Amino acid sequence: MNVTLTVPPDMERKLKQAASQIGLSPDSYIVRLLQQELQARATPARLSVEETDLLQKINTSLSAVEWERYRALLAKRDAESLNDKEQAELISLSDQIEQANVRRMEAVAELARVRKVTVPELMTTLGLSPAHG
Repeated sequence: MNVTLTVPPDMERKLKQAASQIGLSPDSYIVRLLQQELQARATPARLSVEETDLLQKINTSLSAVEWERYRALLAKRDAESLNDKEQAELISLSDQIEQANVRRMEAVAELARVRKVTVPELMTTLGLSPAHG
């Protein structure tokens, strides 16, 4: 592909000087700059430490074992076969889930603030949906 560029004389001088400093022709130098720009655009954006921390908080949940136990206790509750100890355990796990959800939503709100978007926009971006109950 051939492309013709018209640049101001001052920029032309700077391009020639920069190309010369690294031993390239102005054309090769421009192609290199374009390659670097296109590669930078193709590379996923790096998250800040704050965004990484908030995303980790958003993704924090009960362990797989705890979720399995929670579901088993729900099934026993629905079958009306929970004993007192299991009832206390189910309440404890429910409280943990509720607390985790509060922390997650606080992190979602903070990440939305950091990214300067609304909470619903961020939730859509992250593939989150509000709980319906």
